[in-house]
Amino acid sequence: MHTASSPANKPDHPEQPLSLWHATSRNRKDRPRLETELDADIAIIGGGFSGLSTALHAAEKGLSVVVLEAEIIAWGASGRNAGFVVPNFAKMDPDNVIAHLGPERGERLIQMAAGSADLVFDLIRRHHIDCDAQQSGWIQPAHSPAAFEKARSRAEQWAERGRPAVILDGQAVRDMTGANDYFGGWMDKSGGVLNPVSYARGLAIAAEAAGARIFEHSPVRAIERTADGWVLVTPSGKVRAGKILIATNAYGGHLDPILARTYFPLKVFQIATEPLPISARKRLLPGGQCVSDTRRNLFTFRFDAENRLLTGGMHVVGPGADERVPRAIHTRLARHLNIRHIPPLAYSWSGIAAVEPDFLPHLVDLGPDLIAGFACNGRGIAMTTVMGRVLADWAAGSDPRDLPIPFAPPAPIPFHGLLKHAPNMLLPWSMLRDRLDERAAS
Repeated sequence: MHTASSPANKPDHPEQPLSLWHATSRNRKDRPRLETELDADIAIIGGGFSGLSTALHAAEKGLSVVVLEAEIIAWGASGRNAGFVVPNFAKMDPDNVIAHLGPERGERLIQMAAGSADLVFDLIRRHHIDCDAQQSGWIQPAHSPAAFEKARSRAEQWAERGRPAVILDGQAVRDMTGANDYFGGWMDKSGGVLNPVSYARGLAIAAEAAGARIFEHSPVRAIERTADGWVLVTPSGKVRAGKILIATNAYGGHLDPILARTYFPLKVFQIATEPLPISARKRLLPGGQCVSDTRRNLFTFRFDAENRLLTGGMHVVGPGADERVPRAIHTRLARHLNIRHIPPLAYSWSGIAAVEPDFLPHLVDLGPDLIAGFACNGRGIAMTTVMGRVLADWAAGSDPRDLPIPFAPPAPIPFHGLLKHAPNMLLPWSMLRDRLDERAAS
């Protein structure tokens, strides 16, 4: 994973910042590497949202918890996303989830997702996490009339379940976003934005206050089964635990070769401009929401706390991608938002998301009391946070088969070696289909 960042970036720590969020977060805390042998009820591999949320909720239940992070808190996807808090599934509407999982299990998963953003902002308030959080809403504009009909149906399905989902006509989308080329859309008012690195660091501080022990720069080299549990081996220490959670998403494939073949690794680029004038906010997102539209080549945008304009997306990877792609995304941002004099790039970075074939969160059974959790699919902050609360129930003794998230042995994707780059490689076809939709609608 290579991250490109502007030479002008000024990190708050000696290393070059991994993203805008690492450069601007204010609650950095250095943690020691593991250099001893410890015992715990549950040991967690990975210091991102899912691992830290599990640690916090498990520690609050009175369990002894150890978190081992190979780098620093929020080093992986948790620190490289756009900071969107979105309480739904990337591609699956509630009716699709019911058809896929059945009424009982499907509704339980839907309800879990429905309250995920509220959980995020409740944790922020309860633990006084300074992360520039705004529960201002998430907007999904529709790029074609057909996409608007799907968006209308999606909003109605969530509203039927008591969620604050509202349908927006074209004028409402224009007023709320400042973008003129949409036919309508919908908004979940419980969504919002935050600084994801500050949020992750705040979760870590809260987990430690509840009794969890967190170690950075402590990569797990081996997972060993014992007569009464498991042992995690790091270069300078060991943790003996009754239960193990692998909470690395797309950044831990080396821990289990089979696990790495159960998802598609999707490389996503993000950029941030220099701050825009305050006057620009009269037109662009005056309410502070975040936006991700219905295009196959997703277009997103939001502002950070210092009025930088952020966007991101997929692009065809290859030689020079880390320099070429941010420039292309910057140009796209100016075009879609009709910004004649867009500020120059200030930061650019990229990360890897784990995408499941059915776009739903999953718990993977890797052995007695050994689970891996996957919940991102482009909805990382909300979904991984609520997954952590669910996994704390498992840590406290709940049967994983009774949890709302599907639980099953690993299901490797056939021909994974050939297909794992398909989302990025098929992007030109997706972009062509978007253009055809837009042409047909004009």
